[in-house]
Amino acid sequence: MTGPDGPPAQPDVLVRPGTVADLAEVADVHLRSRRAAHPAMPPGAHPDTEVRSWFATWDLSARELWVAQEGGRVVAYAALAGDWLDDLYVLPGAAGRGLGSLLLETVKAQRPDGFCLWVFETNTAARAFYARHGLVELERTDGSANEERAPDLRVAWPGREPLVFLRGLIDEVDDQLGDLLARRAALTAAVQPHKGHTRRDPDRARAIAVAMAQRAPALGAERLHRIVDVVITESLDAAREG
Repeated sequence: MTGPDGPPAQPDVLVRPGTVADLAEVADVHLRSRRAAHPAMPPGAHPDTEVRSWFATWDLSARELWVAQEGGRVVAYAALAGDWLDDLYVLPGAAGRGLGSLLLETVKAQRPDGFCLWVFETNTAARAFYARHGLVELERTDGSANEERAPDLRVAWPGREPLVFLRGLIDEVDDQLGDLLARRAALTAAVQPHKGHTRRDPDRARAIAVAMAQRAPALGAERLHRIVDVVITESLDAAREG
């Protein structure tokens, strides 16, 4: 996802909701912008013909599209799905004139309670652009969940009530943690009859923490070892009580 910044956009630029008739031009903006951003952005995972065919299928009742039009052609666009900003791209020849900023402010107006997006870790220009506009980086992934298999970052604009927005994201994580802890406790109980002993394995607990630290480097192996120890202890206690 790109985010060129610059002076205020020219007055002859029109920002408006996109229509099905714009989709071919939107696809062109997407492809040309991504090519120009290489190597900060990895190459696309699909050939151009597939990308254009995919854009042609967009259902604009389920996806919100905004375009910046100049001289009768689309030169930039933003696409939203729910509270996610999926795309923000500007034609390379139109970059540096504030079109990205103009579209991002439009997105903020449409999502006053906040939104998230993904940006490739190597795309330092986009990361700086979003930081200048008040967005914050929340988490890093190893890229295994995206098609390019490139590390990326979840970025968010926390909206008019940042505490409410960020606590909402925490609530989502806590729900997932609850599900994972329930699964961990159930598996701990299931494995006990197959161990042949009741001893704890400190080496295994430390190895688990080291592996987790690869996914959560901010916590580090030592903190994670303490967390793992508590999870194992409480899961074993629950298994005995069960």
